[in-house]
Amino acid sequence: MCRDYLRLALMIFGSVAIGVVGWSGHVLLLPVALGFPVLWSIAQTRSVAALVSAGYFLAASRGLPQGVAAFYSSDIWPGLLLWLCASLSFVVVHAVVWTKNTRVRPSRYLLAAVIMAIPPFGITGWAHPVTAAGVLFPGWGWWGLGFMTAGLAGLATRIWPAVAIAFAGLWLWSAAIWADPKLPEGWRGVDLELGASLGREAGLQRQRDIIATVRNATSDGARYVVLPESALGYWTSTVERFWTGAFSDDDATVITGAAMVDPRGYDNVLVAIDRKGSRILYRERMPVPGSMWQPWRSWFGESGAARADFFANPVVPIGAGRGAPLICYEQLIVWPVLQSMLHDPDFIIAVGNGWWTDGTSIVAIQRTTATAWAKLFAKPLVIAFNT
Repeated sequence: MCRDYLRLALMIFGSVAIGVVGWSGHVLLLPVALGFPVLWSIAQTRSVAALVSAGYFLAASRGLPQGVAAFYSSDIWPGLLLWLCASLSFVVVHAVVWTKNTRVRPSRYLLAAVIMAIPPFGITGWAHPVTAAGVLFPGWGWWGLGFMTAGLAGLATRIWPAVAIAFAGLWLWSAAIWADPKLPEGWRGVDLELGASLGREAGLQRQRDIIATVRNATSDGARYVVLPESALGYWTSTVERFWTGAFSDDDATVITGAAMVDPRGYDNVLVAIDRKGSRILYRERMPVPGSMWQPWRSWFGESGAARADFFANPVVPIGAGRGAPLICYEQLIVWPVLQSMLHDPDFIIAVGNGWWTDGTSIVAIQRTTATAWAKLFAKPLVIAFNT
């Protein structure tokens, strides 16, 4: 009996450690997350599999309670509640698909991995181990994703030590030759440090300051400048005229975040501004559940929440190329980037407004996942965040 309790304690501790280290915000540590399918597969009961799943997911998403508290300017309890609720789908899926039949277990784990990668469960499918494919198989594209998927199944079999050794060799080789994704030629991502005021301070001076920041970037030769999510706040006709007027005699194109509001709610968008005018470049496919996307409002005839365009505009034309935009939350889940990669874009654009994540690793994890996917598919990457 004591041995059973010790084994359980070690497995839970191991799953927590894997979640903390694998999702620490350092891209080369992502393969640590591959320890989760091993622990899940060696669980001897469904309840142990559930506890291992809970330990991994809660540890990987540990920044959520503090971040939610900062976002709502409240105490820690709402964040804790959301944190626990968000983990429920991950735990339930992995508990339900677990089986005592060791021969079937690898295919069951793959089933869980697929379920957590696509809607509806994929809406909260954070910390997916498949993201490590970008570190183990950089540049391999869909072949790398296929090998990673097969490897995940192998980690849920009795020969997992051999699979783990093979992955460790790939990991060491990748770390030895690692280089971050390149910027697309002529592009520049601008990080801002304007905190919670970005998008909320709509005064003329703030707009002028951001325009000056863009002009400083274009003076270095950039033809496309990317600003963070929500950089312009609400996209109104007044803001549009001001910005299009500012760049009416400029050859540069500005890609910036904004919000388009109507009586039914709002869209979180990217706007392209150049000498010809402006256009809505991209509508976010998956806003943050709970704080932005609140589908239950429509059930009661209410409005005001962000809309989700789940499978719309996976790639957008920009200049002579096509980009795959990922706004904030979309960088934490799997299906938006894979949907975009099916269309073979020329580069990835990752933007976010992470002022509310101060003191957590959330923004670092977003940058890490965007980097991993860009490396897997050998795509240039431009990033712009506000903190």
